[in-house]
Amino acid sequence: MDRSKIIAIITGVISIILAVAYLLLVTLLDFRGEMVPAPQSQLPVSTPIQQLATAYPTLRAPRIYSQL
Repeated sequence: MDRSKIIAIITGVISIILAVAYLLLVTLLDFRGEMVPAPQSQLPVSTPIQQLATAYPTLRAPRIYSQL
């Protein structure tokens, strides 16, 4: 056999192995059940940006364009 035929067979086998492994992984993940979002009561409470700006007035963005 030529070297190119051997390489083609090896890459074909690797491709088939990867395809079967991917299908098995997708099947395993599919058996986990329906994806249900987290309950709203357990999500952390976010602080609005405006409250942060008024609480920390020294943390304002620098004005780099004021010198132009």
